[in-house]
Amino acid sequence: MNPLQTIAVALAVTVAVSSCASSGAANGKGPMTDTEKGAVIGAVGGAVVGAVIADKKAKGALIGAVGGGLAGAAVGHYMDRQKQDLEKNLSKEIAAGSVRVAKLPSDIVRITMTSQTAFDTDSSDIKPGFYDTLNRLADVVVRYGKTSLTIVGHTDSRGTSQYNQALSERRARAVADYLLSKNVNPARIATVGKGETEPIATNATEEGRRQNRRVEIFVAPVRAE
Repeated sequence: MNPLQTIAVALAVTVAVSSCASSGAANGKGPMTDTEKGAVIGAVGGAVVGAVIADKKAKGALIGAVGGGLAGAAVGHYMDRQKQDLEKNLSKEIAAGSVRVAKLPSDIVRITMTSQTAFDTDSSDIKPGFYDTLNRLADVVVRYGKTSLTIVGHTDSRGTSQYNQALSERRARAVADYLLSKNVNPARIATVGKGETEPIATNATEEGRRQNRRVEIFVAPVRAE
């Protein structure tokens, strides 16, 4: 994705959020909440992250590393089956609200892990009790090897923005390192830290901050050239 395309996408996200906010007010529902805005930005942003990472990698090398890419109707079918297996393996966490699995545009699957399960406040050390969850997640992504994984760390707004940026990067790296230890192909993995810049809830309450302290994994299909 070149700079002009990236700018165009960013503008599209801004317009989408503004349009949704105006539409809500016009329908008498009031402006969008922080959570609703976060959902819109997250959905579009997830697709952008997947596209950017795929573009940055040497696409031919990535296709070779996963034994060939996906094409046509096989893409949607492959990603739908993977999402179903993720939901099956992570059913306990999904029922508890500590993990969410969602299908995004461009056949990207987003896995969201909250601080309730993955990390303590102000820490990038994975909680020992979360290893089992990551093991079951790794089981699926290893079996569905024709995908790239973009691991994105987030924080709440407490602390300086510089500190939070570094913390988010360490959290993303910690998850990546664990998945690598479970035989996920390193050619498939990239990490990104977003710091406090993409909240999905208000930072004015502890519950909102808990939702914002999260790691997301964007699972994107490796498409054949």
